[in-house]
Amino acid sequence: MPVLRFKDNCKDEAEIQENSNNMVMIMEDELKELIGNLQIQNQQLQALQIQKQTLSTQQKEIDNALEEIGKNPEEIYKTVGPILVKTAKTEIIKDLNETKEDIQLKIKTIESQEKKLSAKMEENQKKFKEMMPIGKGG
Repeated sequence: MPVLRFKDNCKDEAEIQENSNNMVMIMEDELKELIGNLQIQNQQLQALQIQKQTLSTQQKEIDNALEEIGKNPEEIYKTVGPILVKTAKTEIIKDLNETKEDIQLKIKTIESQEKKLSAKMEENQKKFKEMMPIGKGG
């Protein structure tokens, strides 16, 4: 009988080793997926930042245009395709202010998206640290 117990113990140890290997493979797959998600989220965050910067630049251009219009009480022309068209000052100011409001709304939307994405990234980074042996202190 002792021989049988030894064989049973060997079988149990083999099962334990196999289960351990399976768990390591699952953790590796989860880590790879988590890293992939973090990379995608980082790219999305960079794209949002570029969009925000582009909109901020447009907003500054509009502010500069409004400032110049305020300085110049004379005739104002607006580009329509390849030609310049004389336009009422009030109409130009109205159009620029509407465009500026649209830009400000888009910037607020992007900032909201940035916050949500940053929160997801922080959550994934925390998961990553918890999964890494170094993050567990050993």
